Amino acid sequence: MEHYTLIGHPLGHSMSPWIHERLFALAGREADYTLTDLVAEDLTLQIDDLRAMQGFNITIPHKMEIIPFLDDMAESAQRYQSVNCVVNRRGNLIGYNTDCDGFLRSVESFPLDGKVLLLGCGGVGRMMATEAVLHGADLTIGILERHIPMAKTFLEELRELVPEASVRYALTAELNEPFDLVLNSTPVGMYPKVDAMPLTESLLQQCGAVFDAIYNPTETKLIQTAKAMGKPVCGGAAMLVWQAVKAHEIWNEDTYSNEQIQALIAEMEAEIQRLFS
Repeated sequence: MEHYTLIGHPLGHSMSPWIHERLFALAGREADYTLTDLVAEDLTLQIDDLRAMQGFNITIPHKMEIIPFLDDMAESAQRYQSVNCVVNRRGNLIGYNTDCDGFLRSVESFPLDGKVLLLGCGGVGRMMATEAVLHGADLTIGILERHIPMAKTFLEELRELVPEASVRYALTAELNEPFDLVLNSTPVGMYPKVDAMPLTESLLQQCGAVFDAIYNPTETKLIQTAKAMGKPVCGGAAMLVWQAVKAHEIWNEDTYSNEQIQALIAEMEAEIQRLFS
């Protein structure tokens, strides 16, 4: 039997074993997937056990701390200097960033190359912004006033990576213009504070499709409101499942149909509602 795990701290109630066990079953593969709650200072002590596995995932606080232990990194991991998936290839540990794959597969039917509004510029927001400009987006990053210094620094880094990037920042509260796509990377609307929304209804009314990286609740107030307006929407559960799918492609070259994954996303959303309702 093959062995896989997720390392991080604190892990709390992670959906990762639930998702990966179903993906193993769909591929007809005998494998187990566990949680390894590991504080930062104990990563060195655990590395030999991790090398005995076929692969593993990484979450906070180890996404950067794992890098010195790797033998190589894929381009996605090098771009973000952040690793959330590792494969063991004949004793060599190779790191990947599959968050970007999960995001891109979630929004593949949305106009990522259009006029895009990204809300927030934290860790996941930076990844979404980078992928958006790499795909030709005319990008506006909507922020709060206290985040202006961080946004300025990030825009400098983004223009260095993609010199031709069309990107700016603006205070979300002052925006009053149409966008083809809204991407939410903020925690606004996340369980348990589910009655909040990161932009006004009047601004949302002017926008097209909406992607919200939050997966609990499965339909945030932002998603519910956009859906009621007749706009195409996608929640964070899709991104979480698709990044796990990419891990299985890396680990074992397993493949899945779109129908299988859409069914798994729906099943996961129902499980989240059962757990937290």
